[in-house]
Amino acid sequence: MLNKQKGIVVGDNYYLTYNEIHRTIRNLADRILDSDFNPDVIVVIGTGGFIPARIIRTFIDRPILTVGLQHYNKENRPTEIPRKIQWIDEVEKKLPGKKVLLVDEVDDTRVTLEYCLNELLRHKPAEIAVAVLANKRKKKTGVIPDKISRYYVGKEPDDRWICYPWDADDIDEQDRRSNHDL
Repeated sequence: MLNKQKGIVVGDNYYLTYNEIHRTIRNLADRILDSDFNPDVIVVIGTGGFIPARIIRTFIDRPILTVGLQHYNKENRPTEIPRKIQWIDEVEKKLPGKKVLLVDEVDDTRVTLEYCLNELLRHKPAEIAVAVLANKRKKKTGVIPDKISRYYVGKEPDDRWICYPWDADDIDEQDRRSNHDL
């Protein structure tokens, strides 16, 4: 069954292909480049943000720094608060006075973004912008800090689980279940 955003729903899930993700991120990068935001560095929230950040880097050629945060447990249920798994080495030398583009694959509850943004702001960057592949249309429990004025979104799907190709056991089945757009 197709929904109004052309994403095919199999059960309660959206299934995305690498091609549709690439096209969405290309459009997202174009919008960032067309704005007056010119980042010095891309910070990616791993694990889901790795591939979107790498694709953005194709169009916005900046170094990528990685932070690892865990907000979901093995059963894909959110934990009370995110926890740091990995953080930027020598962050105090790499972020002060810099324009940072923070990238993640999805803004679901916004708790992970809020946590990461507050941690990054402690290191006094000149500015931080957020770019997400998908912002789920739902009530958020986390908030984006007031100091963040730029928020770029690839797509805004309904609140359903998004199955990304980098998580697929069978990429051909992943492609078959997708309708090439959220």
